[in-house]
Amino acid sequence: MTAVAAPVPDDADLLDVYSRTVTGVAEAATAAVVAIHTRRAPGSGQQRGQTSGSASGFVLTPDGLILTNSHVVHAAGALRVATVRGEEYDADLVGEDPHTDTALIRVAASSMPAAPLGASRALKVGQLVIAIGNPLGFDCTVTAGVISALGRSLRASSGRLIEDVVQTDAALNPGNSGGPLMDSRGRVIGMNTAIIAGAQGICFAIAIDTVQRVALELLRHGRVRRASIGIGGQTTPIPQRLRRHFELPQSSGVRVLNVLDGSAAATAQIECGDLLVRFDGYWIAGVDDLHRLLIDSRIGAPATLELVRRGRRLSIEVIPGEIAD
Repeated sequence: MTAVAAPVPDDADLLDVYSRTVTGVAEAATAAVVAIHTRRAPGSGQQRGQTSGSASGFVLTPDGLILTNSHVVHAAGALRVATVRGEEYDADLVGEDPHTDTALIRVAASSMPAAPLGASRALKVGQLVIAIGNPLGFDCTVTAGVISALGRSLRASSGRLIEDVVQTDAALNPGNSGGPLMDSRGRVIGMNTAIIAGAQGICFAIAIDTVQRVALELLRHGRVRRASIGIGGQTTPIPQRLRRHFELPQSSGVRVLNVLDGSAAATAQIECGDLLVRFDGYWIAGVDDLHRLLIDSRIGAPATLELVRRGRRLSIEVIPGEIAD
């Protein structure tokens, strides 16, 4: 009796759920990920002598709106976008926001495959994520990992904190900047932005809820409107005797280092050396707290600023203006 050989299983049958999930997302999403090539005038690059670079982005709308990082396109003299289908387009900058490292560019196209967006507020630590981008010029590179932590803060190049940053161990390298971080359903839940040099598996993405909000502002105004009172300041400890005397709950405040001529602070007669401790009923323990409070709705709206000056606690009305980026 002749033995019948057992059928050799197809590789597709051997794929586990994890592998099928990653491959499915990669196949569906790669077409919406683009390579962004930049050219800068000599002397304007981030590194000495740098005149060109490449990074990643993803398609927001079929009519050619593309999201990427501000640091990718900042000071670029020319932008060119390449797709996996071999198409190439010149791109124009719609607007950028260095404070959240987000930029919106546009190409002249009408039927680009757009990446579906998810919601970062529903994310959980440990869930699967997939990153797609063009690290070091290697197009359409896919890496996978998990969400390592949520609610991180990351210092932008402007000095402001980017809030609600997603930490992941999905491998990122230079060139991944601006590419999408996706969930298991292929929805974008973050925009890859930074790594910790010298570390392994510590990478960061701007939460998509933040990116969407900023993109809408960039589309409307070409910038993100924020309020300003027109001071330069630094976070400084409050001496214990002042804390007890004025019953202050925080251990630090904002020391005013300079006041811009013609600013809201100058009009309110805020002085260098003043220690700001409260803004419109909110205690401020540092510069980052003040930045969080100076949102666009504060522009032109009177607010009460409480400060300590030469041993006296004062309340001053200030009317914030719009920050000039």
